[in-house]
Amino acid sequence: MKQELTIQLIDTHAGGDVSRIVTGGIDPLPGDSVRAQMEYLRDDADGLRKLLLEEPYGIPEMSVDLLVPSSDPRAAAGYIIMEVMGYPIYSGSNTICTATAVLEAGIVPKQEGRQSFLLESPAGLVRIDALVESGVVEAITCEGLPSYIHTHRASIEVPSLGTVTYSVAYSGGFYALVDAEALGFDLTLDEERKLACAAHAIVEAIQAERGFSHYTLGDVGPLPFLHFMGPVHQVAGGYYRSRSATYVHPGVICRSTTGTGTSARLALMHYEGLIRPGDRLETVSLRETGFIGEFSGIEQEGDYQVVKNNITGKGYVIARSDIVVNCDDSLVDCDGLHHILSSRESC
Repeated sequence: MKQELTIQLIDTHAGGDVSRIVTGGIDPLPGDSVRAQMEYLRDDADGLRKLLLEEPYGIPEMSVDLLVPSSDPRAAAGYIIMEVMGYPIYSGSNTICTATAVLEAGIVPKQEGRQSFLLESPAGLVRIDALVESGVVEAITCEGLPSYIHTHRASIEVPSLGTVTYSVAYSGGFYALVDAEALGFDLTLDEERKLACAAHAIVEAIQAERGFSHYTLGDVGPLPFLHFMGPVHQVAGGYYRSRSATYVHPGVICRSTTGTGTSARLALMHYEGLIRPGDRLETVSLRETGFIGEFSGIEQEGDYQVVKNNITGKGYVIARSDIVVNCDDSLVDCDGLHHILSSRESC
């Protein structure tokens, strides 16, 4: 008899960013909220994240979303977001992918037309509005986290780049926002590697010089993300479009423009007086995919004007599979993982 360990997955993508939705094979995690379950996974079972984002099962460009029971009875499910940089409390593209998978797996039955339901992220409840046409999930709109500008137009000296002007927004993580044209970028696919190198240099310089603190969360770690901004064009009344690229990890530019990156852009445009509630911004990636962010309102939180927003995109199912976890494989590290894997004996 041998022990067979498997993890059930629905692989999805939104805007080109692949999210692996874990639907089975993991034992219930301790914690009375999705946030507490996330913290347990982060502190005591980080092997799952590493397993699915590293060789031989994955690559760093992917994300992983583990479906877990919600602590709020109003939510259809909870989900924990895992990326190569760690455990973000929220992500727009991951939420779009998770909502798509929840519908395609029948956890939330599809209804033709528009339907709404709640998911529970580590950041709290998220309202999902889905558009289903002829049984196909054509669009997901999710709430972005309330976003605000922490720093406006600071400057820093960056080796090989010179003086770089940047703003910093919080939209689920701290983002440096940088004008792409000022650095000579057109935000085309052939620039992807150079964008990643420039972003890494800027982020390292900012991290070495200063830290950032959220007005309620406090210290959430060093600034991890950078969003390159192309020129903003108005294409209709209250509708704008801009090329964009988001850096999340050394060597990694997201294939999508990211939901949190789009939320950060909305916060900056509001701060600079360029948009009003009800206006929308379509961000367009290096691969010509896009998300649409809607500026839905403003709240005053202490010294900050916080932008409420919604993000719309489309998720696609690209695979349904079982991953067989072989802890005897020299490329597989089961430390920090074995104790949360469901198992069954087989001949």
